[in-house]
Amino acid sequence: MLTLVDPQQATANDVTLTSEQRLSLRTLLHQECGSCHGLLLKGGLGPALTADALQGQSPEQIALTIMQGRPGTAMPAWNRFLQPAESLWLANFLLQNSDTAP
Repeated sequence: MLTLVDPQQATANDVTLTSEQRLSLRTLLHQECGSCHGLLLKGGLGPALTADALQGQSPEQIALTIMQGRPGTAMPAWNRFLQPAESLWLANFLLQNSDTAP
């Protein structure tokens, strides 16, 4: 079980996930998130999630959006399904690798 409580207090170095957890998060990203953000995460109902599109946002900001969603939009809060460390891992993954094929 991951123990981080707040993505804003975590850093990329704090996020240690098993290879199975990372694979599961990549699958979630491309299947669940891709349903609104496009299968290649280049935009759809939701905005693009490519590294270029997210430029200027910190991993902590992105992780908070993942966890809390965006009220008034179709972006749900994932805090019932993900641990804060997992959302931070996803944020870092998006900022570094999202322009690659799923």
